[in-house]
Amino acid sequence: MNLEKNKENAVEFYRTAYMGQPKLAIEKYVGNKYIQHNPAVVNGTQGFIDYFDRMQLEYPEKSIEFVRSIAEGDLVALHTHQTWPGNDQYVTMDFFRFDDNGKICEHWDAIQQIPEKSRNQNTMY
Repeated sequence: MNLEKNKENAVEFYRTAYMGQPKLAIEKYVGNKYIQHNPAVVNGTQGFIDYFDRMQLEYPEKSIEFVRSIAEGDLVALHTHQTWPGNDQYVTMDFFRFDDNGKICEHWDAIQQIPEKSRNQNTMY
């Protein structure tokens, strides 16, 4: 496994889909099978495409910043900062599993809205 290449591919996969080209993201970065663990997204590649197409139509002004990426074995973790309309901000953690051909085949995520007030001075990054 090429850990650096997997990290680059995970970032580009997510960026491509998030910015409105989920079909291209699937074609370039996903293998023959795609298992989705996010309960808001239908399993498989078409469910992924449908979800991100809808997000692009409903929220074209959204943005994403990739804060860090970590790779180990066949997994890549991404820590992102997303800003949505109305300045709603979220921290996300996405995990991608890669197959033996270096293609994404499985995804998990966790999303938390960044609160307006914090009990400490630390950021969520």
